[in-house]
Amino acid sequence: MQPQRPQPEDYSLKETTPHLGGFMAAGDKRTSTYDLVEQMQYLYVRVVKAKDLSAKDATGSCDPYVEIKLGNYKGTTRYFEKNANPEWNQVFAFPKERIQSSYVEVVVKDKDFGKDDFIGRVVFDLNEVPKRVPPDSPLAPEWYRLEGRKEGKVGELMLAVWMGSQADEAFPEAWHSDAATVPSDGLASIRSKVYLTPKLWYLRVNVIEAQDLIPSDKNRNPEVYVKATLGNQVLRTRIWANKNANPMWNEDLMFVAAEPFEDHLTLSVEDRIAQNKDEVLGKAIIPLQNVDRRLDHRPVHSRWCNLEKHVSGDGEQKKKDAKFSSRIHVRISLDGGYHVLDESTHYSSDLRATAKQLWKPRVGVLELGILNAQGLLPMKTKDGRGTTDSYCVAKYGHKWVRTRTIIDSFNPKWNEQYTWDVYDPCTVITIGVFDNCHLQGEKAKGNNDGRIGKVRIRLSTLEAGRVYTHSYPLIILLPTGVKKMGEVQLAVRFTCSSLVNMMQMYSQPLLPKMHYIYPLSVTQLDNLRLQATQMVSMRLSRAEPPLRKEVVEYMLDVDSHMWSMRKSKANFFRIMKLLAPLVGAAKWSGQICEWKNPLTTVLIHVLFIILVLYPELILPTIFLYLFLIGIWYYRWRPRQPPHMDTRLSHAETSHPDELDEESIAGRVQTLVGDLATQGERLQSLLSWRDPRATAIFVTFCLIAAVVLYLTPFRIVAFFAGLYLLRHPRFRHRLPSVPLNFFRRLPARTDSML
Repeated sequence: MQPQRPQPEDYSLKETTPHLGGFMAAGDKRTSTYDLVEQMQYLYVRVVKAKDLSAKDATGSCDPYVEIKLGNYKGTTRYFEKNANPEWNQVFAFPKERIQSSYVEVVVKDKDFGKDDFIGRVVFDLNEVPKRVPPDSPLAPEWYRLEGRKEGKVGELMLAVWMGSQADEAFPEAWHSDAATVPSDGLASIRSKVYLTPKLWYLRVNVIEAQDLIPSDKNRNPEVYVKATLGNQVLRTRIWANKNANPMWNEDLMFVAAEPFEDHLTLSVEDRIAQNKDEVLGKAIIPLQNVDRRLDHRPVHSRWCNLEKHVSGDGEQKKKDAKFSSRIHVRISLDGGYHVLDESTHYSSDLRATAKQLWKPRVGVLELGILNAQGLLPMKTKDGRGTTDSYCVAKYGHKWVRTRTIIDSFNPKWNEQYTWDVYDPCTVITIGVFDNCHLQGEKAKGNNDGRIGKVRIRLSTLEAGRVYTHSYPLIILLPTGVKKMGEVQLAVRFTCSSLVNMMQMYSQPLLPKMHYIYPLSVTQLDNLRLQATQMVSMRLSRAEPPLRKEVVEYMLDVDSHMWSMRKSKANFFRIMKLLAPLVGAAKWSGQICEWKNPLTTVLIHVLFIILVLYPELILPTIFLYLFLIGIWYYRWRPRQPPHMDTRLSHAETSHPDELDEESIAGRVQTLVGDLATQGERLQSLLSWRDPRATAIFVTFCLIAAVVLYLTPFRIVAFFAGLYLLRHPRFRHRLPSVPLNFFRRLPARTDSML
């Protein structure tokens, strides 16, 4: 195995040594669980409420708000009209490294036309502010008497002031001083947030038959079909062209449904009268809450549904005509035994079935520290100068996270840490960096957040318990070519909670059993993946702050199946690289025959004679050779996780015309890429790219060599032949253990742009 050529310095992965952890109170040995990020100290001010505020208006009313002053920084709460006892419950955070004052001033003012009136204030010496380290309980707010300009009571203010870090519970919802220029309706779009994607189901609608249909024209043969609608998903059965008023289809229609169920399933029996003209013979509306759920391939009970001539679109079944006798026979189920694919299979972050009853125990925990970015390029222009307002999004399984937006910085520091449960180590976490284009609230409507770049990390390539701290290049493809947008620094740790369960996973099928017992076609899977992606995108875009459609689609690699000349060239050269060892072996054998190295040629002759005289040693020798090769390659095992490889992706050498994505020949390109993937998996058996998989294979080779050496070859051949020729009754429809193991091996698809 030849060592890989180094990446160009500008696109290479760089190991870093950040000062992680350090969340320690003065004189205290307690530490925080935030040990994969650098400590960032903040001054927190929680303004809860006020009471008995004195009126400053001539009308005797008060429109109070609170202003926090800290040096050049100033934050304000919202104001209340005519309320002497307002409640704000807002938190303000000021970074300690930028504080240039020795005290913080909390001022209560009365909003007025022109100049606002001063009501009172409270001043805190920063040297006297207490420090808080989670998991300490939150600091309880206290009442403070406001100091007015004149003697006398002007009211009281309940607040809490403390020094903390980004590990504080108040951090995600706090107003940050760097967001002072963001209008109030844009503040929600800059906060950090954790999102949970909706639970997705495959809805199987088996349309069996219909009875007693009444077409309007009885003198012609009806051309009847069933149109099934769920939200924006529409599928049709084949057309039944027969005089019989009881058509039969027995067709399966597959949909994607998301919990909580918002749409009803509508079945419409229609007659094609002419081209582009259909007559509705009846409709039935079925709420998904009433649909049976199944965990395996056993069919659920079928049902007869009455068809109605006129049904309102909102599902209230408002009838304009009386019911008539037509009905439809269907079998409907929510199939929980499948995993609903909503992302590219090469970069799947979750492979579990929909039904929670089928989940296996977790095998570990993934921790991600999003530290900072460096050297980001300007993404937009503001006041005549380039600027970038960046945030990160990380996706793994059902949990998506979004860091807060750092305003106007080319070197933003997030230092936020997140955790996921891991149920399968052969999965990928994706981290993307984006430019926030919605800081102006309603004024920014219609803008799209800009892509800065993304990183993929396959968990199986990580050593358990080791902290990986690297700076990853952020690379995107533009119409003009490949471009580095900056670097993002991450800290990653995969902790194994059960080594036995994790090793057992390598013998299990990659997908749930239903995908093999009752498989779906490639076309069905492609259509369902598109629907699932749109559903996830729609639900996440309705959150607050929203994860917008362009962000979700970029993270899910929606366009990964699109064809391009660049991808085709990259897949071709991947295959050529796999064939290089065979060419090298042919050249080596030629040198042996030509006696280029006499000593090597003599040794080969000796080995050849031994194997001819003792053929039973052939198999043990092969496995022993594989074992020794695996042990030898351990010295050069990869020490860094894979990253985006511009040379592998042929991004640097492509002409701009080759970067245009097309849908033509996409399936052929996918097939070539899959062939390259299988070859790369074969290479990774001994490359230690997945340290656990290579350890399993090397151990197997050693055991196989010993067993085959001690067991006569006739016995091995006898039992192998019986196993291969066994009766179908003894064959399982699930993939074999070796095939499951092979499919879990890593390939270089993770590094493809």
